[in-house]
Parts: sequence; structure tokens; C-alpha cells
Amino acid sequence: MNASEFRKRGKEMVDYIADYIEEIEKRQVYPNVEPGYLRPLIPDSAPQEPETFEEILKDVEKIIMPGVTHWHHPHFFAYFPTANSFPALLADMLSGGLGCIGFSWASSPAYTEMEMVMLDWLGKMVNLPPQFLAGKDGEGGGVIQGTASEATLVALLAARTNAIKRVHTANPELTQGDILSRLVAYSSDQAHSSVEKAGLIAGVKIKQVPTDEKFAVCGSALQKTVDEDKAADLIPFFFCATLGTTASCAFDKILELGPVCNKENIWMHIDAEYAGSSFICPEFQYLLDGVEFADSFNFNPHKWLLVNFDCSTMWVKKRRDLTCAFKIDPPYLKHDHQESGLITDYRHWQIPLGRRFRSLKMWFVFRMYGVKGLQEYIRKHVKLAHEFEVLVRQDDRFEICADVILGLVCFRLKGSNKLNETLLKSINDARKIHLISCHLREKFVLRFAICARTVESVHVQFAWKHIEKLATELLRAPLQQQ
Repeated sequence: MNASEFRKRGKEMVDYIADYIEEIEKRQVYPNVEPGYLRPLIPDSAPQEPETFEEILKDVEKIIMPGVTHWHHPHFFAYFPTANSFPALLADMLSGGLGCIGFSWASSPAYTEMEMVMLDWLGKMVNLPPQFLAGKDGEGGGVIQGTASEATLVALLAARTNAIKRVHTANPELTQGDILSRLVAYSSDQAHSSVEKAGLIAGVKIKQVPTDEKFAVCGSALQKTVDEDKAADLIPFFFCATLGTTASCAFDKILELGPVCNKENIWMHIDAEYAGSSFICPEFQYLLDGVEFADSFNFNPHKWLLVNFDCSTMWVKKRRDLTCAFKIDPPYLKHDHQESGLITDYRHWQIPLGRRFRSLKMWFVFRMYGVKGLQEYIRKHVKLAHEFEVLVRQDDRFEICADVILGLVCFRLKGSNKLNETLLKSINDARKIHLISCHLREKFVLRFAICARTVESVHVQFAWKHIEKLATELLRAPLQQQ
């Protein structure tokens, strides 16, 4: 494909994507395929001779689309949102076209400097304390990770390095293995599974701190667990607080947890992967009160801020905490400016070496929507969630299972878990809307998340009428006696 054909095919692909997004509501939100459906539809090996673009595009519709779950469908209410916007798509095209690998300032100065500025822009938008910003000569700063899972792992590994150095300095007789075997990290019992996975990768114990009736961790619960572990000769070193848990969008009490972590020399990382985008709205910034106690903070603009996947933003108070943990400088990666103190080499802030020009997506979206446009988008989703909450509360067969603060409603039929499992299966089998479940304590709960950029009140009303109809049919059946 030469440049001339690329121009032609590129325009066709833009048209295809625009048509897909504009007409997505005509598609079935959840696919009707069985595992292994795709393999029989394509050859066993790659073609020896070139094929045409037309053939490939036809097969996208024939082979790919039947197996796609349409996350941007206005009847998709599962998981949390995944961001999608035309400005971000255009920026992704430019990033792919430039094709640089921005592992250091010298490898592409614009990659590095734009990311530093965009993380400062976003940090100011959510009202982060100045210590987290790079500015011209700050000790902190931000970095784009691939996912919140990566951010948690990076924070945990940096905290582990710091803890081992600190303990070894005070107790030179201890080996690194001795110290590592005694380290213990903490999270909420409602925290995302990626925290546990980070512990497995890092080789450290992860303990879950019990939550209160609001599914949040309070300071006294963490302090009690820390005291018990110190008495058992363990070394507490890391706590992952969650703002907006996956199950119920609960908020750990960081105003209480922060002082405990600071007093006990525990690195506090805040994971706000979904909820963090809402902090651009002044009325939701109270949810971030206490962030000044944290060592690192992360959320995903690729969830709710119209910046397409992948773009997970992470800030640290002291960049040296990361660079000291991950810095390796082989001769082929060195360059003239790295010792000047004026530049950032982002390869020292992350696990991979290479990185895409992801800050372009932020730059395009922030400029083309403006802060006010993004705030309106967040507020619209929150309003729609409360609209659904009101509908649920008006039907005394249902109950709301957690506070509705942002764009998630946790609800269920009053009755057994089996009853609600059957209701969810009937909802998803019908394939008119798509939901998922969670467990809150002993209860099987349905989650209704406002997700699509194009979702409106009419879609929420449609979803509720559909759920209500299926619930009525279910309650009339013999199963209701179970």
C-alpha cells in the first residue's frame, strides 16, 4: 500500500468507523456466539499472496463484528465506561502515523514534554496538591501507564524498594530475602483484583482490611491490622486505598487512612480508576479530600474522560521514588541531556521500555471539549444514574444495595441470590441490554453503570422497562418460591 492508496483507504476506514459509531444502536449489544466461533471462519495459516483491502473490510463485518461486545452501545450498562471520542481517535491515528517509541527524552522530545504538561493540566483539573505536579522544577509529576493495574504494580514495587532500603539501613544484618519475607501490604476487601495480582508479581503478602457498612475502609480498621502484624514481626509498607470500588463505587476514608499510613511509614497509593475523572467537577472534589497524605495517585481517563484506551494517569509526590526503583542505564540508552536534571526519561517510571505518544489523545480531547464540556459529560452520566435509581426505588419489589454517588447503581430483587442470578441471566440472554453482577457481602447484586457517550434518558427508561418486564415474568414463575 503506497501513500496514494493509503489516503483512499484511510478515508474509507474513517467512514466505516463513523458509520459504526453513528449506527451502533442498530446492532445487538451483546454477541450471540459460542467459544471458538472465529477459528473455522478464517484459514489455518496466513495467505501466501496479498489480498485486497476490500476483501479485508468485508471480513471485518462478516467475521469480527458478530463476535464484538459493543461497549459504546447506549444499551451497554456493564462494567464501567470505556472512553471513546472522535478527537481521541484522530490523535491515535497521528500517534500511529508518527510511530516513535518514546522511552527517553532524546528518543522523541515532544513525547516526553507533552506528557509532562498534560499530566500537569489534568492534575490541576482534579485539584491535586502542587506536590504531585512536575511544573518547571517540582519533585513530583505524572506519567501515563497502560492501565490502573500497571500503576498499582509500579507503586507497589517502588514502595517495596524503599522499604527494603530503609529496613536494611536500620538493620544491616538482615538480608534482602529476610526483609522481603516480612513485608506486608494492604488493600480493602473491596479492592480490585489487580491489587492482589500485584502482590503475587512482587512476591509480597497482601492482606485485605475489612470494610464498614458503606463498603469503605476506615482508619481504625487499618490501624488494628497494622498493629497485629507489627506484633507478629511483620513489616507493613504499602496500602492501596480505593476511591470508587469496582463492585459498588465505595470510597475508602483517606482522610482517616492517610495519617495512619504517614505515621507508620506506609506508602499510600490511591486507586481511583473510574471515579477519578469525576474530580474535574468541583462538586465531586470532596471525594478526593486526604489525597495530600498519599505518595501516589492514579485514575483512568480512558474510562470516563473521553480519552480512548489506553491512558491511565499516575502521579507521585517524589519522582525519585520511581526512578530509583526502576532505573537501569545501558550505554545504548544514554544521551547527552540525561544528567542535566532538566528532562524526564519515562522508561524509569514504568515497567515497559517503549511507549506510544498517548498524551496526544489528552491534548486533543482537552482542547476540543474544554474543561466545561468534559464536566457536562460527567454530570450527564451522574444524572442518568440517579434517574435509574429513582425508577428502582419506585418499585417496591427491588432494593438499592449501595449509595449512588456517581454513575453506578447497585440493585436487586428482594429475595434470594438464586432469584437475582436468574434475573441477570434472562436479561443478558435477551441481548437487548447488557449488565453484570457483583457480590456485596452475602448478596448477589446487579450493577447498572452508565457507560456510552451517546446514552440518553430514553435508553435508561428502555432498560428499566425491560428489566421490570423480565422481573414480572420471573416472579410469576414457580422459581419465585426458591
